[in-house]
Amino acid sequence: MYIYTLGQWLLFFFCYSFCGWIWECCYVSARKRQWVNRGFLRGPLLPIYGTGAVIILLAVIPVREDPALVFLLGMLAATALEYVTGAAMEALFKVRYWDYSKQPCNLHGYICLTSSVAWGFFSILLVRFLHPPVEDLILALPGFLTDALACVLTVVTTADAVRSFQAAMDLREVLTRLTEENEDLRRLARRVEVYSAFAEDDLRKFRERTEVERLLRQERLDAARRQLREDLDRRARRRRERWEDGLRRRTAAKLSALSSIREALEDYQARLESATDLAGEALETRRAETEKLLERIRDREAAIRTRTADRYRQAMRLLGANPSASAARFSEALDSLRRLLDRREDGD
Repeated sequence: MYIYTLGQWLLFFFCYSFCGWIWECCYVSARKRQWVNRGFLRGPLLPIYGTGAVIILLAVIPVREDPALVFLLGMLAATALEYVTGAAMEALFKVRYWDYSKQPCNLHGYICLTSSVAWGFFSILLVRFLHPPVEDLILALPGFLTDALACVLTVVTTADAVRSFQAAMDLREVLTRLTEENEDLRRLARRVEVYSAFAEDDLRKFRERTEVERLLRQERLDAARRQLREDLDRRARRRRERWEDGLRRRTAAKLSALSSIREALEDYQARLESATDLAGEALETRRAETEKLLERIRDREAAIRTRTADRYRQAMRLLGANPSASAARFSEALDSLRRLLDRREDGD
């Protein structure tokens, strides 16, 4: 059996990462009916395929003449890699970039029987048909060229991975912040309802002003009407501006809801000064609680106002490249980002 050098192994990795990228882009783009640049990286590489191919080769080359062992060992090696990679990425980025939860015989949604069997057949395909010509091509390269090419590709891919890692962390932070904002806004609204003891009509109006979902639904209806009026030829040029405008409208909706909560709380704070049902320590406690809530609202408003679109843009690029990504804890925020992403892609 031929013993490959480190440079040759690296070239195998990059070659199969590129082949995996081609396959995933074609498959997902056909399903979405539009071009999707798949994967975690910006460049045309899917490292999970390259790593999987290398691990399969390491596991099965010693038994490459036995199809049954190739199938079994390749399936086990690739399945283990898929599970570890999926679990590690979700633990780090809080987003599940693939999810087999709806597939039969799955384990924690990271692997499933269907995928494992596919890895087994891929192992046979790889060893019997794909690897021989790739092997001949790479072994035919002079040693100095193999190492130089492997070094250049490693440097470029590492730089890409660093940027993509930051984008993934941006997506994690955006989802976390959006989820915290939505939950905090609802908690604050419920707290003020209790404090203020609104009459029924006033309570209904207050809830309408602080209901972010209703505001966003109205915003989407308005966006649909604008889409019908605008000229098709101007969509591409104004796509970015509309996306940023949508982000600003969502920001304005949250600020409007927070403003209504703050005004109601300030009214309650003013009524405390003439309260007759509270006195002494109870009154001081309520005053302190009210001031603490107001401070929290002001901090949240300041954080929303200082938000920029750059971090969203990086995070949404990664989300667009992984349309099947999911995050149970941040599902509402993820859906919100997907609506913004759909607007950018459709020119809405």
